[in-house]
Amino acid sequence: MNSSQAERLAARDHLRRQGWIARRSEAFHHLPPPDLAHWLGEPLDDAGCDAAPLAGAGWTLHPLGDGGARGVDARWLDALEPAQRAELLAGLPPPGDGEAAPFAWAHRALCRQGLRLRIAATPGKAAAPVVLELRHQPRQRAEAPLLVIELEAGAHCVLLETHERSASDCAHPVTQNLHSHIQLGAGARLQHLRVVAPEPQDQIAHHLHATLAPDAHYAQALVATDSAYHLQRGTLQLHGRGARAQHAALLLLQGQQIDHQVRSDLQAAHSASAVESLALAQGSARAVSNAYTRIAAGADEADVRQRLSGIPLGGQPRLTLRPHLEILHDNVQAAHGATWGALPADALFYARQRGLDEASARALITEGMARAVLERGLDDSELLAQWLASGWLGRRMARQLQGPTGLTP
Repeated sequence: MNSSQAERLAARDHLRRQGWIARRSEAFHHLPPPDLAHWLGEPLDDAGCDAAPLAGAGWTLHPLGDGGARGVDARWLDALEPAQRAELLAGLPPPGDGEAAPFAWAHRALCRQGLRLRIAATPGKAAAPVVLELRHQPRQRAEAPLLVIELEAGAHCVLLETHERSASDCAHPVTQNLHSHIQLGAGARLQHLRVVAPEPQDQIAHHLHATLAPDAHYAQALVATDSAYHLQRGTLQLHGRGARAQHAALLLLQGQQIDHQVRSDLQAAHSASAVESLALAQGSARAVSNAYTRIAAGADEADVRQRLSGIPLGGQPRLTLRPHLEILHDNVQAAHGATWGALPADALFYARQRGLDEASARALITEGMARAVLERGLDDSELLAQWLASGWLGRRMARQLQGPTGLTP
């Protein structure tokens, strides 16, 4: 038995002794995840999906813009091979014992592949970011991919990350427990647009862990659609003075579920965090948007904003909005709020006054609200504009307004 096998077996043994996520868990009691067996896979899962790696399965990296992939070191690593597994996991925190730790232990038990990206600053070109597109296609019916992104001090990256799959390449329902670790050095900047659109029967859990050094800036705009189970959980640790993190999520539900969680920990002076979400839901969809921010003692002049909102577009969707602040320092600015209600009546009235029928007016307003949320999440308007020009959001919003689809879990 090699060290890789031993680590995977040890993770399984830990889960056997400690158990899966308890129903009373504060973070997960609104939408409990499927049982542990779903996340560990079965021998049948080794048959995998039909898509071959050369056809795009797993991680694929595509430089965009004129700069190419300058300063980018990309390593695709096999977590079943001991030396490559050690390189893949180097410097990452152990799974620990927090509320979401069982997902991390299950990931260690199943992880087969991963990608490590290291992005260096370009001397004399601080204003010119590295622009990348990162795509992921599933390889197995049950999988635990890993992504590690390291930005060196002063590096600037703009990243489009997409998770969409073709049913023709993988006709089986997929269970995916993805973990991403992002480490930003002093003064580094990452603009991150993530699009996650699973198939209706998929069970998806994405865990993103970001650590920010002094004056680092991380901005994420997330577009997520529902499935049989869909968890998006982000943990943002602002360790350095002047670190800033912002997160905006557009959640699109047509009858199934999304659990959206963002936990921010501000540990230094002059740090700032902003979290915003908009859920647009149909039918019997179930959505949770949970923002938890902690301002540590000594985080002088920290600035925190939370804004969670949702709109029912038809049927009787259920939405739980949970803004939460833990403030352990006096000299800070903090605000939070949650709203859930119909489309603004005045906006519909003015749109109808301009000659639009009701369906067109609703489409115009909802897409405008969706775009506005994403624009507030990213500082790089060019990346968002190029993605919006592809028409993906317009097509999805048209489906969203047609009514619920898929199966209700």
